[in-house]
Amino acid sequence: MSRATPFAIEPLPATFGAVVTGIRLSEIDEPDLRALYAAWLDYGLLIFPDQHLTTTEQVAFAKRVGPTEFDLAPISNVRSDGSIRPDDASDDVVKVLKGNMGWHQDSTYMPVQAKGAVFTCHVAAKSGGETGFADMRAAYDALDDATRERIAGLAAYHSRRYSMDRADLHVSEEEADRYQVYGFAPGIEPPRRPLVKVHPTTGRPNLLIGQHAHAIPGLTADESETLLDRLNDEACTGSRTYFHTWTKGDAVLWDNRRLMHRATPHDPDRPRRMWHTRIAGDPVTEAGL
Repeated sequence: MSRATPFAIEPLPATFGAVVTGIRLSEIDEPDLRALYAAWLDYGLLIFPDQHLTTTEQVAFAKRVGPTEFDLAPISNVRSDGSIRPDDASDDVVKVLKGNMGWHQDSTYMPVQAKGAVFTCHVAAKSGGETGFADMRAAYDALDDATRERIAGLAAYHSRRYSMDRADLHVSEEEADRYQVYGFAPGIEPPRRPLVKVHPTTGRPNLLIGQHAHAIPGLTADESETLLDRLNDEACTGSRTYFHTWTKGDAVLWDNRRLMHRATPHDPDRPRRMWHTRIAGDPVTEAGL
């Protein structure tokens, strides 16, 4: 007889995702963690209201899902002294935050793509600031046969500098080093990744595209951008997307191998503070080609 789980799962009105209640992530035992992990693979995105995790609890929970790529990164327009960063093109942290507003998967521009992430809300925006998610499994399933045939076997290079420059959010090498902009370190060559990636656990094909993807070998720059822009636009629409409105205390866990995500604008004169923990990908299955 299977062990009943104490938590409830309410699917989102989308092709993916669910809200999970009746559980404390800071106290979850191993059997419930296994059940939660299975739900995560099934839904791709799990939302946990009213968790109020400390940063230590957040990292501890993430490490039970898998080794971390990095433990904590602030996603915030608030400096350590409490002042608000100016939205006047002078602050490179703000540039990076704006760079996150394009659809993407985390660390596709690194040698190993991330497995997933835990994200928590400590100070919610008064308006705006939602995080969008998009289902790349459903996006692949929705492709017509001609498009599937065209992109089978194609790959693209992934670069954070490319996506930032294309968004007119230029960060110099000196600034990248000073602010420790992730993905800009010298010596990181843009990895090449297939446009269709089979999930290593579920075995389902997913599109692997997003704003960092560019320069498909065998196509001109214009042909590559046109194809990738079309795939991105068609993928991230309708019931394949969900935009989460944050409340203080929320935590989410998403599968970065299946979902793209993006930030949305909010009042730059009001504080917003989130914490991001990135779960490392398998160096065998998530390495570039």
